[in-house]
Amino acid sequence: MKILSLNTWGGRAGHKEVLDFLKKHKEVDVFCLQEIWQGGEEKAREWSENMDTTMFDGISDVLPEYTGYFRPHWGDFFGLAIFVKKNLNLKEEGEVFVFRNKENIHDAWSSKHPRNLQYVTIETPSGLRTILNLHGLWTGKDKDDNEDRIIQSKNILAFIKNISNPVILCGDFNLSPETKSLKMFTESGLRDLINEFGITSTRSSHYKKPVKFADYVFVSKEIEINDFKVLPDEVSDHLALIVDFN
Repeated sequence: MKILSLNTWGGRAGHKEVLDFLKKHKEVDVFCLQEIWQGGEEKAREWSENMDTTMFDGISDVLPEYTGYFRPHWGDFFGLAIFVKKNLNLKEEGEVFVFRNKENIHDAWSSKHPRNLQYVTIETPSGLRTILNLHGLWTGKDKDDNEDRIIQSKNILAFIKNISNPVILCGDFNLSPETKSLKMFTESGLRDLINEFGITSTRSSHYKKPVKFADYVFVSKEIEINDFKVLPDEVSDHLALIVDFN
């Protein structure tokens, strides 16, 4: 099976570019996407004129072989999306909030708006696998440790602990590699594929700041990895991660 994770940057690098990129990767079984809009035009304009507020519908149109699941964490229009191939046996889809609460998603925009963890559980030839999609807390400043990020990591790990089958956790964590908030995942027993495969950057040339890490994939040790890489396509200020596993 293949999973592709991408922070789409809200489509700011180009609506067509994002859609064409996803269309050409239909070998992927599950897309885990962050910064997805479905409406919210007025709010989007306050942020940037280039936001694509039709992104979820646009992706659904170009990926008819997939079922899309949208899980917002700001208003009812901005958040996470997972697209699953329709020929897969989907056992469960849902979300859990790992920073603040769902009741707070309609608060005014701030660097501390709520964060959710979206998940799907799929039957594979090797057994059940749960795929988790995250866009971690952004402070507007840095990717260093703070109390809120530690709490977020603890909440993610508490949820994973109650999953009986192996997991794949991916997304934009908004964390530097050396942070305790990130190392908590390997200390819990998960494998860090970014470190394991010697990846040196997950950011495209659209990103001008010095820290070139934000996106990660962690997997349970029981999962056999066939391949893992960062794709070069510059359709966002993030690069896409693709993992091939059993």
